Amino acid sequence: MQPKLLASSWVRVALITLAGLCVTAVASAMSLRELRGLEKFSKQGIYYANYYLVGVMEGVLEAHNHGVRNGTTATICLNGRRLEPRMAKGLYDTELKRHADVYEADMSAQLVMANALTTVYPCQ
Repeated sequence: MQPKLLASSWVRVALITLAGLCVTAVASAMSLRELRGLEKFSKQGIYYANYYLVGVMEGVLEAHNHGVRNGTTATICLNGRRLEPRMAKGLYDTELKRHADVYEADMSAQLVMANALTTVYPCQ
């Protein structure tokens, strides 16, 4: 009976360690290559990619606003203009087309979105 108890204890330790690693893992932004792959993944891939870009846009804005609250200079100013979730894909695509020679496949979609928002909503 002891060996079985010892084995189950090791399994618990392994599972707890694995869970801890999963919790502490750092999330990274999706690369342009990965996002293109997601779009081609299935019939619904384009919807997944659009939903991801909405999250990226909201994340960029929240990070920017947090930085401004902590004293950094504002680089994205809406100035009463609308910014809606449906606009995320258009902003992203336009930025990629505008600077096609700058972005490489391993760069993050977050970088593209941040540059798009800075370009379209500049601070005067």
